[in-house]
Amino acid sequence: MLPYLLIALGGAGGALSRYGVARLGQALLPHHLWPWGTFTVNLLGSVAIGAVYVLITERGNLHADWRYVLIVGFLGAFTTFSTFSLESVALFEAGRPFVAISYMAVTLLTCVVGCWLGIIAVR
Repeated sequence: MLPYLLIALGGAGGALSRYGVARLGQALLPHHLWPWGTFTVNLLGSVAIGAVYVLITERGNLHADWRYVLIVGFLGAFTTFSTFSLESVALFEAGRPFVAISYMAVTLLTCVVGCWLGIIAVR
């Protein structure tokens, strides 16, 4: 029962954080040109998951139960890959295939690199 509670607590924080970061990104940068809020959330989440993974599994700096709170709960709710997918399809449907393809490529590349950098930074 404890893992479910930990996931729920982390998930609530992640969802609220995603909403706040996405809104901030949309307020600061022109969303009609590029989905900046979702891009920012996915990049930050990728860096964070790499760092948290190392802290829990390799360094043992955090108790294993933090995996439920931070990785499954918080980061599971914080990252928005499903929204990324929907926005990519919407760009295609809006007749903007170059923007859609560049958005998908840049997001995937930078998030994987961000995860790697998070791992390196904490190691």
